[in-house]
Amino acid sequence: MAHTTGCFTLPSESNFAEKTAQLAELWGADAIRNSDGTHLDDAVRALGKRIYSAYFPTRAHNEWITLHMTQTPQVYLLTDRALAEAGEGGSCAVTIPLMESFFEEQLAPNWDADPKRYWEVVDRTTGGVVDPALWDADRESCSVTVTGATPMHEYTVSFLAYIIWDPVEMYNHLTNDWGDKEHEIPFDIYHPATRDFVFRTFERWLKDNPDTDVVRFTTFFYQFTLLFDQRRREKIVDWFGCSCTVCPEALDDFEREYGYRLRPEDFVDQGCYNSAWRVPGRAQRDWIDFLSGFVRANVKRLASMAHESGKEAMMFLGDQWIGTEPYKDGFADLGLDAVVGSIGDGTTTRMIADIPGVRYTEGRFLPYFFPDTFYEGNDPSVEGLDNWRKARRAILRSPIDRMGYGGYLSLAAKFPKFVDTVARIADEFRDIRERTGGRPAEGMLNVAILNCWGRMRSWMAFTVAHALPNKQTASYYGVLEALSGMRVNVRFISFDDVLAHGVDPDVDVVVTGGPADTSWSGGDVWRDARLVETLRAWVRSGGALVGVGEPSAAVRFQGGRLLQLADVFGVDEERFQTLSVDKYFPPVTPDHFITADVPVDPAARAAWERAGYRAPLSGCGGGQGIAPLGGIDFGEPILNTFPVNEDVTLLRADGGQVQLAANGYGRGRGVYVSGLPYSAANARLLERMLFWAAGAEDRYAAYSSSNPECEVAHWPDAGLYCVVNNTDRAQSTDVTLPGGAVEHFDLEPSGIAWR
Repeated sequence: MAHTTGCFTLPSESNFAEKTAQLAELWGADAIRNSDGTHLDDAVRALGKRIYSAYFPTRAHNEWITLHMTQTPQVYLLTDRALAEAGEGGSCAVTIPLMESFFEEQLAPNWDADPKRYWEVVDRTTGGVVDPALWDADRESCSVTVTGATPMHEYTVSFLAYIIWDPVEMYNHLTNDWGDKEHEIPFDIYHPATRDFVFRTFERWLKDNPDTDVVRFTTFFYQFTLLFDQRRREKIVDWFGCSCTVCPEALDDFEREYGYRLRPEDFVDQGCYNSAWRVPGRAQRDWIDFLSGFVRANVKRLASMAHESGKEAMMFLGDQWIGTEPYKDGFADLGLDAVVGSIGDGTTTRMIADIPGVRYTEGRFLPYFFPDTFYEGNDPSVEGLDNWRKARRAILRSPIDRMGYGGYLSLAAKFPKFVDTVARIADEFRDIRERTGGRPAEGMLNVAILNCWGRMRSWMAFTVAHALPNKQTASYYGVLEALSGMRVNVRFISFDDVLAHGVDPDVDVVVTGGPADTSWSGGDVWRDARLVETLRAWVRSGGALVGVGEPSAAVRFQGGRLLQLADVFGVDEERFQTLSVDKYFPPVTPDHFITADVPVDPAARAAWERAGYRAPLSGCGGGQGIAPLGGIDFGEPILNTFPVNEDVTLLRADGGQVQLAANGYGRGRGVYVSGLPYSAANARLLERMLFWAAGAEDRYAAYSSSNPECEVAHWPDAGLYCVVNNTDRAQSTDVTLPGGAVEHFDLEPSGIAWR
C-alpha cells in the first residue's frame, strides 16, 4: 500500500516541533491540533498544516470565575439514606450529612439559594416529601436535621451543589498526576454576566489567534454527569446525563415557560439521576427541550463568530456536549462545520458518522496518548489495531471523513511499533476513502431500532458510559455493535413515531427490546393498546419483528402476559403467577437458516437425536431442548422464558428457558433472542435472524463470507467489493458472488482485500 497524505489530524505539544514534523510526514497529517493542557510551538504552526485549536468556552479562566463563584454550574445531589430512630421521651429526629459520599474538591453545597425553596427532604420509606417546616439546614455542620421524623423510616436530602472543579480537567489532572497545578473552575453561561464574559473572551481569542483554521470547541457549556466520591473514585457517570445543568434562575425560568415547577426529585430521580435507561417522563423530556433551546442559541452565536473570523467551527462530541443533541431536530441550524468524537468501537463510530447537518465528521481514535496506556512494558499497538478493526467495520458502512488521535505526542513517539502501526492505519483509512469515493457500502435490508428515545439517541442505545458496556448492558449493546458493520441500513425510531405514523413502508425489520421497565423496552408504553395493534397488524401483513431480552414487557399491565407481543415472538416470560399452568416445549429444531453457521458438536448432536431432540424437564409436564450448538453467547440469562404454544420453532432452549426462537405470524415473522453480546459469531447469528425475519433468505448468499470473522462490503455502482479480517490472526474465507461463483481469500491479521 502506497504512503499517502491527508484526512489526518495530529496532536502536538510544546517543545516537540522537530519530532512533530517527522510524525506528520510519516502519518500523512494535513492538520495539527493541541490537546487539553498543551500548546503548539511556532515552528509547528509554520509547517503549513491546518491548525486546530482546542477551545473551552466555560473553563480555563479562573481570573473571572473566582470573583463570581455563584455562577459555576450546579447539580442536584442526593445524600445517602439516614435511618430515623426514636430518642428519649419518644421524640425522633434524624441528622443527614450532605457531603459524606461526595468529593469536596469537586462539589460544594449551594448555601446562597434558599434551601427551603430549592432543596427537598424525602421520606424514602413512604416516598412522601417532608414539610420544609420540619427540617433545618446547618451550614457549619453541612447537614440537615429532620424533626418529628418517623422511627425506622429512611430520609434523604436532595440539595443543590456548585461544581467547583471542571470534571474533565479533573479527570485529566488525576490521571496524569498534575500535582499542584491549579484546578480549573467551570462557569455557567446561564448567568448574563458570565455569558457576556464568554462571548467577549471568545471575540478577543479569535483576534489573538489569526492562524487558527478550525476552532475545536471542547465542547460547549454543560458537562455530562460525572461525579466523584470522597475517595476520588467515579461515583456517577452518565454520558447522557443532564444533572449538571441546573441553577435557581433556570429553574424559575422553566416554571414560567412550562407552567409547572420542577422538583429536585425530577433530577435525582430516586438516585437514578435520570439515566438514559429510565423510561423518560414529562419532566425529563421538557428539561431536555428547555436546555437544548438555550444551549443551541448560544452555540449558533459562537459558530457565527468563528465564521466571521474566517475559521471553521468544530464540535467535539464529548465533555460538555449536553444540550447539543446532534440527532435532535434542528441541529443542522447551528451552523457547525464539523463534529469530531472519540472512536471506541463500531457503535461510537456510527454515532459520529451518521450525524446530519455538518460538512464533515472526524474520529479520534484510541488509544489516547496518556500514561495509563503509554508506559514501559506495554504495547499500545495492540489497542490501536483492535480499535481500528472495530471502527473499520463501521466506516465501510458509514464513512467518516477524517481521522486523528489525541493526547501527548511525546509519549506515543517513544513506542516505534505503535508509530509504525498508526502509519499503516492512516494509509489504509485513506485507501478506503480513495477506492470508495467516501461512499457507504450497499445495505441489503432496512432495519429500524425501536425504543422510547428513537432518533434522538441514534447509536446511543444501551450505553452507560461512552463505548464501555458493562455486565448488564453487553447483552443489548452487542446488537448495536453487530449492526454497526453489518450489510444493512440502520435507523432509530420511537414508540411515539409508531403511534403517530405506523412503521415506514420501506422498513424490512424492526428490532426492539431491552430489560423490562427501561426506555429501551418501553415500560408502560405497552399499556397503550394502539401500539400493540399497530405492530401486530404490520407483522401479520408481512413485516418482521426481532425482540431482544424482554421486548414489549409491561410489568404493571394486567393482561395475563408480561410480553405484550408474545404472540408475535412466540415466547413469554413466567413471573411466578402461572406456575400452576404447565408449559410444554416443542422439540428444538436442529437445522434452520438462522443457526446454519453455528458450530455443531457431532457427538452431542448424535446423543441429542437419539433423545428425539429433547430431554425431560423435571417438574410438571414440560420438555426441554438440549441443543448441540456451540458458539452462542446469549449474555445475561433471561430466566423462565417459555414458548406460548407448541407451534413455535425453538432454536435454543437450554436450562428450562428459551434463548432463541422463530415464529411465523400471518404473512410476517417474529424472532426472539434473549441477548447477544458482541462477537463475530453473534453478529453472524443476528444477520441471519434479520434476513430470515424479512423473508430474504434468497438474498443472503450474495457477497456473504463463509468465515464469520471476515465480512464483505459491496459498492455496486463502482463494481467493487472488499473483504476484511476483523481479527489479529490470519484468516481464510470463501466469498459467494451473485450467480453462485465463489472466490477464496487468505487474509493476514487485520487484513483487507479488494476486488
